[in-house]
Amino acid sequence: MNMKKLKRQLQRITPGGRHVVIGIPFLWLFLFFMLPFFIVLKISFAEADVAIPPYTEIYTFVEQKLQLVLNLANYSLLAGDDLYIAAYLGSLKMAFFSTLLCLLIGYPMAYAIACARKESQTVLVLLIMMPTWTAILIRVYAWMGILSNNGLLNGFLMSIGLINEPLQILNTNIAVYIGVVYSYLPFMILPLYANLVKHDQSLLEAASDLGSSTFNSFWKITVPLSKNGIIAGCMLVFIPVVGEFVIPELLGGPETLMIGKVLWQEFFNNRDWPVASALAVVMLAILIVPIILFNRSQAKEMEGKI
Repeated sequence: MNMKKLKRQLQRITPGGRHVVIGIPFLWLFLFFMLPFFIVLKISFAEADVAIPPYTEIYTFVEQKLQLVLNLANYSLLAGDDLYIAAYLGSLKMAFFSTLLCLLIGYPMAYAIACARKESQTVLVLLIMMPTWTAILIRVYAWMGILSNNGLLNGFLMSIGLINEPLQILNTNIAVYIGVVYSYLPFMILPLYANLVKHDQSLLEAASDLGSSTFNSFWKITVPLSKNGIIAGCMLVFIPVVGEFVIPELLGGPETLMIGKVLWQEFFNNRDWPVASALAVVMLAILIVPIILFNRSQAKEMEGKI
């Protein structure tokens, strides 16, 4: 009798399998996303100080009194300084056009892979993924050698007589676009391919039997059905490009102003951790908007299927 009571008590204390399965991902997100975010958020309300770490505490506990002091000057500085506003706008502009270029280049490539023979699809996908196995720093350094004044690209163009003197490509926004599109193109192609390969080809055959042209069938059937792949690919490119630092730093010039470079300068050059943390919090708030919109579109689509 006592053993049965003990077993019941243990069953009440021990969480069920469902709670464990749900709880582990939430614990992971809390430890590696929410907790670091709260630390950065706390620093963003502090003041810069000559100390280690270089900021003041926002709370004090003296004589059994807890005092919380939130410094909003960091956020007001971001709103009133043209440098930070220009950095945010520059990052959003770079991310938008880079995502558009990746979509225009990646969609035909993903479509071609999806239409290839089954034996060839694995090889083609592997060729798309192989560059990502090399560190991004090495690949960006390779582009520095290609785009420099005496690099491979200028040498090739001069050898065929297309230009008489080297073009200034490195340390410009064009070089940054080239580096970003090259680095993030696989993140656009793979979601598109995963979506396109599942399409029912009988829909295109039916449209062709009804007199629809190839382009009309593609535009009215294939493109709408691949909407989820387009959205997923655009998010996988847009979100990391907003905070990109390595590519603008190595390939960009003085006119390349992105929030990633400003963050690095505030953290390591100016050692102003509160302002840098405020920059990061605002950037994360901006990036949450497309994530919410994507989740809403996915929820509406699931409701429509049900």
